[in-house]
Amino acid sequence: MDKPFAKHKVGDLRPSQLLYSFGIGAMVDLPNLSVMVMGLEDWDTSQMIAIAEDRLLAAVRREVGDQLQRLCFPPMPEQSSMSWGNPFDESSRIGVPVAPFPYWVRCPQCDLLAPLDYGVFELKTRAYHHDQTRYVHINCNKAPSPPTVLPARFLVACENGHIDDFPWIHYVHDGSPCKTPVLRLREWGVSGTVSEVQVSCDTCGAKRRMRDAFFEEAKSVMPPCNARRPHLRDHDEKGCPHQMKAILLGASNAWFPITLSSLFIPKGYDKLSRLVEQHWAALFPITTKDILVAFRQTPLLRSFSESTNDEIWNAIENKRMTDKDSSSANDVDIKTPEWQAFINPDLSTKSSDFALKEMPTPEPLKRVIERIVKVERIREVRALIGFTRIESPGDLDDIGSVPEDKRAPLSRKPPIWVPSAEVKGEGIFIQFREAAIREWAQNNSAREKEFFEAHKQWRRARDIAPMGGAFPGIQYVLLHSFSHALMRQISLECGYAAASIRERIYCRISHSNLESMAGILLYTGASDSEGTLGGLSSLAETVDFLRHVDQALESMRLCASDPLCAEHHLYRDGITLHGAACHACLFAPETSCERGNKYLDRSVLIDTLDSTVVPFFD
Repeated sequence: MDKPFAKHKVGDLRPSQLLYSFGIGAMVDLPNLSVMVMGLEDWDTSQMIAIAEDRLLAAVRREVGDQLQRLCFPPMPEQSSMSWGNPFDESSRIGVPVAPFPYWVRCPQCDLLAPLDYGVFELKTRAYHHDQTRYVHINCNKAPSPPTVLPARFLVACENGHIDDFPWIHYVHDGSPCKTPVLRLREWGVSGTVSEVQVSCDTCGAKRRMRDAFFEEAKSVMPPCNARRPHLRDHDEKGCPHQMKAILLGASNAWFPITLSSLFIPKGYDKLSRLVEQHWAALFPITTKDILVAFRQTPLLRSFSESTNDEIWNAIENKRMTDKDSSSANDVDIKTPEWQAFINPDLSTKSSDFALKEMPTPEPLKRVIERIVKVERIREVRALIGFTRIESPGDLDDIGSVPEDKRAPLSRKPPIWVPSAEVKGEGIFIQFREAAIREWAQNNSAREKEFFEAHKQWRRARDIAPMGGAFPGIQYVLLHSFSHALMRQISLECGYAAASIRERIYCRISHSNLESMAGILLYTGASDSEGTLGGLSSLAETVDFLRHVDQALESMRLCASDPLCAEHHLYRDGITLHGAACHACLFAPETSCERGNKYLDRSVLIDTLDSTVVPFFD
């Protein structure tokens, strides 16, 4: 793993997968290989395109440092190139760097278990068939031709983001290995459970079942964590106090992304300013008028044909000055400009990436809902800033801020760029009446105390200080529960699966410096240039919206898991952080929920079985 490998194309990924499924430090299962995506130092930045999103850039800088310069798309060859698809052209080597991991492999014929540099494994590639790239056992005495070896399906990891090959030699010899170990990994049953898998040494005859690495015995047989970071090709200089934990290759807890996102909100009010915002990624390198004149000879600035060089230069300077002022305003969070745009849809500047239209609020809902906005076009940019292992970011902190020692870095040095992706889509924004929510919250102070106590127990169980800090309040529970109920309902008709719809909760109690917020945005997006087809935003129409709210609330009255769901107690020793909610009624896919299915309670919405909570909707 620490040795350089020749460059070979081994597969394809979508850009969005590098943020959600197979980002830096994650393992990718290929047909015959298992590889890990490497750190930023191994990436070729010459083919990257910057993404212009100033608010997100400022937010990421607050997390990873002021040295950060840009957000970038992953490196991709130009599709217009005549050499596209030619494996012998240099452009075919452009991509995301990976290296084999785990480094230990097993021969399926003779059960030999050894690292790739053992001397008996050879890499085989086929120019036009990247999916057939594989390692073979060249001198296997139990196969007529060299068999394809398989990655060992056992690894070790820890809560600080470290991961390594399973310590096979140490494990089978109980810490005292022989001089020339030759290991075999055999499965004695058909189920593949750890109780039926045995590792043995041909040299000294030592044997051990894999079950010892996963049960209580693991504490005495597993060595301490060696703080290895294979994606950075090094070991953590700070070391690691944790014990190694055995995990399976492909386990869902092997990699959790830590991301930040923002919605594009146009600032320019004239046509030229909007064009500068739209093409800022191409205009950012222009620092003098002479460079601008040279750029105008290329197709990059074809959209500015109606403007003079002086007009374009002044617009670029104004944009740069505005961004500088915005980045210094650290007291404004990332959601405030979005909220201001949504509650003033008639004043918001429209562009090809942002368009709002206010819809009439249905008469029966006017008491509690102030505004419904049809979000016809929207663009979201999301950046990867780190990752965790074993514990998800939602398990480490309920507000999404992962402790520094738990966050695995993307590079050995502070990064000057981070991988990002954008999606274009549509959605529905709903603004609630603050007076109605405030009155309802006063009538449910007892329920808020129960949630606050559960919140403290949840943080106490994870050693997150202060125990009572970052409590979102009962208002957030209401908005979050309504968001999930409506999300589950509209997914039945809008044409998008529930996992494709995301929520964005705007909740803030009145503050001396910041305005209060009470609203939700349900949106979806696609990574192509056109976005989505309008199936979600069309449900903001008055009749459709009222019907879906009616059906969503009615479905919350009774759950298939009642009475267990309705009687769920908030006090569970820090295990759960929700009231009457479960997979049958309110839980949403992890890609949809911004709080990991915490702070949910359907009894705050409408009367449920045996509930003492005053519901928000009558």
